[in-house]
This record gives sequence, structure tokens and C-alpha cells, in this order.
Amino acid sequence: MRQISVVLVASLFAAQASATDWQALPETAPAPADNPTTEAKVELGKMLYMDPRFSSTGTVSCNSCHNVMEGGDDSRSVSMGVHGKTGGRNAPTVWNSAFHSVQFWDGRAPLLEDQAKGPVANPVEMGMKDVDTAMERVRRIPGYKAYFDKAFGENSMTVDNAAKAVAAFERTLITPNSSYDKYVKGDKKAMSEQQVRGMNKFASSGCTSCHSGAAFNGPQMKLGEGFFTKFPTFTDNSYVAQYKLADDKGRQEVTGNKADANIFRTPTLRNITDTAPYFHNGSVNDLAEAVRVMAKTQLNKDLPDADVNDIVAFLGALTGEYPEITMPRLPATSGTSIVAD
Repeated sequence: MRQISVVLVASLFAAQASATDWQALPETAPAPADNPTTEAKVELGKMLYMDPRFSSTGTVSCNSCHNVMEGGDDSRSVSMGVHGKTGGRNAPTVWNSAFHSVQFWDGRAPLLEDQAKGPVANPVEMGMKDVDTAMERVRRIPGYKAYFDKAFGENSMTVDNAAKAVAAFERTLITPNSSYDKYVKGDKKAMSEQQVRGMNKFASSGCTSCHSGAAFNGPQMKLGEGFFTKFPTFTDNSYVAQYKLADDKGRQEVTGNKADANIFRTPTLRNITDTAPYFHNGSVNDLAEAVRVMAKTQLNKDLPDADVNDIVAFLGALTGEYPEITMPRLPATSGTSIVAD
């Protein structure tokens, strides 16, 4: 997996503050050539996403930690999986995750298809022995076969196809038409005066050096090529210790390279008001405080309260329109449980 130099990109994007650089969120997400989005895949993927029976205890689904009926996360500092176990990282929102070119905080999964397989066999998350064991449970539910046949053809109940279906569903989780989107498309009344001030301060302060692009997660990259940021960059401040920001080594845990210590995929700022608490460890529970922390640790700046309040107002303009999500009717087993045994 390639990654682009944070320093290089920051220098290229630091000066981008004009209105012509602001981008609206697309209404469709990019998909890999081998997994075009279809209605049949989305239907199946939503069912698999919502089904907790593919966890070892039958209690945890994808939606447990990435709740699409809310902000796409679970509102916890760190998520709870099977047997009450908790991990070390905050659950990132699944809304607009299709606009990330790599997945997970450390970017270890190139595509949503790869990400979908990870939690199933994670002992803290869904706790299955492996993804093949989980797939055997899917096969034991007779009603699922018809949905796989419709989406992929006969004899298609495989781990890869299950992951493709979940990824296809996730690529429909897009929230366009925020006040910001309407503003940059020409409706200059869509944002308040304070939000416009915040937008300008967001750019002039240097926030766009990392949070650029339509999803505010960096420049558009090819799928599988990550845009990463060192966090914290400036460590001579009280925030690092107070919020334990440097404890997690980020991509170093994936690559084993010390140069990757505290390197993380740049998160989206879309719907940020709906996804507290903040940062990779969920250590900050207030958006204004998160802005102060970012300004100091990433830009070495102490922002006055007026600037913080304006930027928070602007971030509120990034909350888009959530599409209606209806809960699926899951296929049932007949006279037996696939969880109890």
C-alpha cells in the first residue's frame, strides 16, 4: 500500500484558501472495477451488515459499532465487542467512508472489501475463529442463498462475495447537500455569516493542509493509496499528555517502521458534529476543545475563542442529508440456532 508524504502534501495544500478550492461532496462513491455497486449487492450487504449472528456471541454486528441509524459510530470513546471487551481506538463513522482511499485509523485495509473482513475475526470485536467459520454460519441460514444468487449468481456464497456486498452497501452511505455543499454550489445564503467566517479561518489557520478535498480527509487518492498525517505533530504542549495522544503508535503497529510512529489516516470532517467523542482514542468529548487541540498539536497555534467558535460553526455546516435507512428483515433459521451451538 502506497502512502503519500504528509509534509509534501501539506506544503502543496497549505496555501489553498480561495473559494475555488472548496469542493462539494459527490452523490456517488468510487468503487473498484471488480465490484460495481448494484441494488442486489446493496440489499444483501445491508442484511449482512445488520446481522449479529456472525459474531461468536451472536450479539455484535457491524452496526453495533458503526450505527447507521445515528452518526455511523457508537458514541463511545472505544467500542465494545463480544464479552464486553473493548479495543483501543474510537470507531470511525461509516458515513462517507467510501471516500477514504484506505480504511481503519492506521490505513491497514486498502478497500472497504478488505475492511469488512477484519472485525469478524478480531477477538475483541466479533470474536469468530476466522472469516471462513463466520461464512459457514451464513451458509447455514437457508434464506441467504437466494440473496447471494441474485447479487452474484449461483454457488456464490463465499467470504469475498459477502465482503463485496457489505462494501457495496457502505458505498451508499453518503450524506450530500450540507449547508456547506449548497454554499459552494452557489447558494450564498446556505451558510450563516459566522459559518462563512469559520470557513475562512479554517483555511487561513492551515487546517486545509490536511483536511482538504470534498470529504475533508485530504486530497483525492487512488483506492488503496493512503493520505496520512502525523498526530500529534507538535508535542511540547499539555494536550499530548492530558489526552494521551501519543500513546497509540498508529501505522508503526502495521509496518513495524519507527518512522510511522503516530501516523494515522486523515479522518473525514463530514458530520463531525454527530460523531463525538473525537480523535483515534476518543479522548476529547467536546468539538470546541478538539479544535483547540488540533490547532496546538498540528499547527502549533493557540486560537482565540472567537476563532474556535467560528470554526466550530463552520464544521456544523458539514453535516449533510442522511438518506432514509430501513432495517432489513433478516433470514431466519428453522428450528435451530446457529449461535447456541
